[in-house]
Amino acid sequence: MGVSIPVLVIVIALHLIAFVFAVGAERRRSTAKVVPDKYDERTYCVYGTDASTVYGLAAFGLLLISQTLVNGITKCLCFGRGMMGGSSTTCAIFFFVFSWVSFLGAEACLLAGSARNAYHTKYRGVFLADHLSCATLRKGVFAAGAALTLLSMIGSIFYYWIHSKADTGGWQKHQNEGLGMATSNYTESTERKG
Repeated sequence: MGVSIPVLVIVIALHLIAFVFAVGAERRRSTAKVVPDKYDERTYCVYGTDASTVYGLAAFGLLLISQTLVNGITKCLCFGRGMMGGSSTTCAIFFFVFSWVSFLGAEACLLAGSARNAYHTKYRGVFLADHLSCATLRKGVFAAGAALTLLSMIGSIFYYWIHSKADTGGWQKHQNEGLGMATSNYTESTERKG
């Protein structure tokens, strides 16, 4: 298996779009404020936009598609032909583990951030109570997901590249190249003369 440039372009594009969505989710986190209820003495929370939940889930999906693509093409390191031995196999295994660890961390941050951002509390307490706060997502959860998305991209690219080299030993199989072997019609020509 050789390195396929379209596969690299697709993987990079999916990771970068997921990164942009994760950064957008961090910038558009829900905000809330405590307001009094005009009908009784309770207070409740009024939340802003839920755009970051959608952005976080979009980043989650794109990252999942990209990881599935890379591992489907390389047969997840465990299935398919064995690789050529040496340092490139060791590097491929390292980047395989690195890409999976960063992928799982990014997915956890994106999914947990989206779920927590979608959680809204309603009534918080009796009017004039001290220290009321509405449940909101902490700053940096989606940013951590974005950073891990970039690390996952780097790990996936190097894993795919090195796996491709280790799979073939750095050489590509070429078919139908070189000297063609043709059948000889020497026996037919001597039989006709004779």
